[in-house]
Amino acid sequence: MSNSSSISHFLLLPLADTRQLQLLHFCLFLGISLAALLGNGLVIGAVACGHHLHSPMFFFLLHLALTDLGSILTTVPKAMHNSLWDTTTISYTGCAAQLFFFIFFVSAEYFLLTIMCYDHYVSICKPLHYGTLLGSRACVHMAAAAWASAFLYSLLHTANTFSLPLCHGNVLGQFFCEIPHILKLSCSKFYLREVGLIAVSMCFASGCCVFIVFSYVQIFRAVLRIPSEQGRHKAFYTCLPHLAVVSLFLSTGFFAYLKPPSISSPSLDLVLSVLYSVVPPALNPLIYSLRNQELKAAVWSLITGQIQKH
Repeated sequence: MSNSSSISHFLLLPLADTRQLQLLHFCLFLGISLAALLGNGLVIGAVACGHHLHSPMFFFLLHLALTDLGSILTTVPKAMHNSLWDTTTISYTGCAAQLFFFIFFVSAEYFLLTIMCYDHYVSICKPLHYGTLLGSRACVHMAAAAWASAFLYSLLHTANTFSLPLCHGNVLGQFFCEIPHILKLSCSKFYLREVGLIAVSMCFASGCCVFIVFSYVQIFRAVLRIPSEQGRHKAFYTCLPHLAVVSLFLSTGFFAYLKPPSISSPSLDLVLSVLYSVVPPALNPLIYSLRNQELKAAVWSLITGQIQKH
């Protein structure tokens, strides 16, 4: 039995038991992180340098790429370090910082995905009001609101979680610092405050999810009313990348947190945590680039332009 004042570090869940598998996980994480850095970096560079991409959709896509970069750089480097050097420790302050930034970037991504859904809704269902509802000032305000809300949300959760006294050691059942696993170490009579905060957060997240579902119902109804088949296909494929990213983001996260306890196991929890924290940031730029010809052309121009300079 110990309290939080005496804890100087936490022990993270090792990715593998043998040295060979640890090195394999290091190489795997290195490949995924490099793919995420390259893909999101190209998206950011293409949108920033391509003046014809300065529209609300690409403006929010740039911010989405920033959240993907931030989330993968928060969790993966420490996991790679632990696999390479055969250790599982993370300092108390390092754990708090990792928790803060992970919640910050993931919640910002969720808010941005909700805003991007609104962008698609206005462009398809209210095209005549698009310039009014999504002008440059409105886009800046919505992006700033997403980042500010994510910051306050993350600060509240981190401060509340690390103010709890920890009475059950310092071993976390996850390869990065996460609220549910820290709560398992807290004294039973104190953790209910954070559980209540999580419940309120889940209600808010469910509200965003309902908004996304309602918006897409309206979008699909409007698409089906388009008289030309070519117009229907164009409108549908405009929304398809965003719908795929939202589905990947929500399905992996919801299954990881809401799966039945009967099927829970350390290996399954580890796989699911990788799926919702590491895989989406690497796949998101690929999903958007494959379906968006403008973005694909801008990325290719950026690559060829850099090659010609060298």
